[in-house]
Amino acid sequence: MDQNKQQPMNRKDEQLEPFRKRNTGPDKQMTEESGMKVANDQKTLRAGNRGPLLMQDFHFYKKQTHFNRERIPEKVVHARGFGAYGDFELYESMQDYTMAKFLQEPGKKTPAFVRFSNFIGNKGSKDTAVDIRGFAVKFYTEEGNYDSLALQFPVFILADAMKFADVTHAAKPNPKTHIPQATVAHDSFWDYVVNNPESAHMVMWVMSMRGRPRSWRMMEGYPINTFRFVNAEGVSTFVRFVWKPKLGVHSLLLDEANLIGGVDPDFHRRDLIEAIESGAYPEYELGVQLIANEDEFKFDFDILDDTKLWPEEEIPVKIIGKLTLNRLVDNFFAEEEQSAFNPSNLVPGIEFSNDPVLQGRSFAYRDTELYRQNSANYEELPVNRPIAEVSNNFRDSYQKHTIDTDTVHYHNNSLAENTPAEIPSEEGGYENYPKPVEGQVTREHPSDSFEDYYTQARIFWNSLSLPEKQDLVESFSYHLGSVKDEGIRQKNVEMWANVDQEMASLIAANIGVEKPNNSHVQEERSYPSLSQLNSPHSAMTQKVGVLIGDGFDGEEVKNTLETLQKNGVTFDIVSEKLGPVTAEDGTALQPNKTFMTTHPTLYDAIYVVGGKSGNQLKFDQYLMDFVRMQYVHMKPIGVASSGHAYLLQGEQNNMAGVVSAADNADFAAQFVEAIAKKRYWDRT
Repeated sequence: MDQNKQQPMNRKDEQLEPFRKRNTGPDKQMTEESGMKVANDQKTLRAGNRGPLLMQDFHFYKKQTHFNRERIPEKVVHARGFGAYGDFELYESMQDYTMAKFLQEPGKKTPAFVRFSNFIGNKGSKDTAVDIRGFAVKFYTEEGNYDSLALQFPVFILADAMKFADVTHAAKPNPKTHIPQATVAHDSFWDYVVNNPESAHMVMWVMSMRGRPRSWRMMEGYPINTFRFVNAEGVSTFVRFVWKPKLGVHSLLLDEANLIGGVDPDFHRRDLIEAIESGAYPEYELGVQLIANEDEFKFDFDILDDTKLWPEEEIPVKIIGKLTLNRLVDNFFAEEEQSAFNPSNLVPGIEFSNDPVLQGRSFAYRDTELYRQNSANYEELPVNRPIAEVSNNFRDSYQKHTIDTDTVHYHNNSLAENTPAEIPSEEGGYENYPKPVEGQVTREHPSDSFEDYYTQARIFWNSLSLPEKQDLVESFSYHLGSVKDEGIRQKNVEMWANVDQEMASLIAANIGVEKPNNSHVQEERSYPSLSQLNSPHSAMTQKVGVLIGDGFDGEEVKNTLETLQKNGVTFDIVSEKLGPVTAEDGTALQPNKTFMTTHPTLYDAIYVVGGKSGNQLKFDQYLMDFVRMQYVHMKPIGVASSGHAYLLQGEQNNMAGVVSAADNADFAAQFVEAIAKKRYWDRT
């Protein structure tokens, strides 16, 4: 079944259809790129059967030289990624704030392409690294492409674009050894952090659970920059955007993320693929935070500073639409790898503010793609093409797909009646907002509040629940514990004491340096929106490992699995072998995983059924390993009436989140409730 054809075509799908091509099938014959039919694609042409290869073997030459050029340079940052198509549907008109046409009519749908990515690692690195993640959305609007480039945090690591290269160099592998890959657990990054304290706020977010999302489907997206909405009357409003996942924000533990990175480095992309293929389409609601022009200086932070968030409790999030991802790419390279995003791809009604990082990003993205794709024509590639008509006087260069037939290709002209013609703003032409500009040329920050490095980092700490704080200390200790230079470790705990003295002292004890003498900034505010424990919790799309052998209670297991399915919970049947397992009443289940082909960390919960096996000792050991790891990771455990022998019972174990089927008519429903809770932080 081709899941991509289940969805009705939108305008972007229709545009892509002529570019889709099948090379296999009963009527397909092999040809050269020139169209010449190929008689032999397996052996090279040589002088005698033991002789040298002949240079006249042009088919080998074409095949090999094309293969040699199959790759393009990977992105310097966000190299590891995956993408999918979908639709954005507007809930509420934003006509009062912006003239952007895709934000005018409730119910209007706009095709979109989304790319999720990791910041640090190369294309071959793991999905579950502790990292900054990209959430890039390309809206194919009737006015042209609008690109929204988000991260999973509401703040950035720097306040001025001048430091882009520096922080990237610091985070990347050692230039001498090229290790470690896809991690900031090394000296260079933490040396950068203590010498660039504006990084403090974002580093708190990276080290928190937010740096290890359970899934891209359970991750927020913040474009981080401050933009302007401009309406038809020319009135400007400052705006920041946020994508909120319908499933809530949920994360992996540090130990889980590290283990999954080895067991299944494709964990996040596999999760997205399985969700879309099963019809459990990922959904995100788009929210906007709005600040009137006259309120620019109303807050105790500068609204142009990307190291500062706009607190939802002070600047409410207005939900205006929903993005649904419902179709995978047909070809990873052609669509995902060649996809290109640029914050300068705007539509009338959305404009830059004087945000210093945004100003720099407006240059950086296009320049990167000019290098990567070796041409200014990369926006002619199918995935990047707008659905709006394109007419201009840009010409030639590498990868030119369009055959321009005009004899006139300059402006102004008389021979073609001065076409392509400029479009007045009242007819949809993009016109910049006439914001006033004054002052002397300077390299100073826009305001003194740019240099308040710790207040909001302290608010973030205050806002976390106890389990989140404990997790944050563990994550700091893990990363700083890999720093070899004791002086850098010491400077870091002194820096983090500015955020919280107790937190820094705990880290110091874990990484073998002196406790800091300084104390944190005086700030006691907290915001509930910053704790992901306040995020929506649901059993939908959670994945359960059903651990089972022969001789189980057929009726009990059947009812449980049916209840899981009814509540949108997915599951794997896991056993010693892939052959069927049979219940006492003859009911048969077909395992799709074995204990050798899966791992406990890949499941949000387990259902311990147990049973008989050809190698009972080994079977029992596998189940005990699953139960032990799930228990330590505080995940829900459902225990069938036949599975109690595998429980880790004892006075020290309070069994929180362990649901038993023994003498429990409501077991299946209670197990679903436990799955929705996700973690049992009070477990001992």
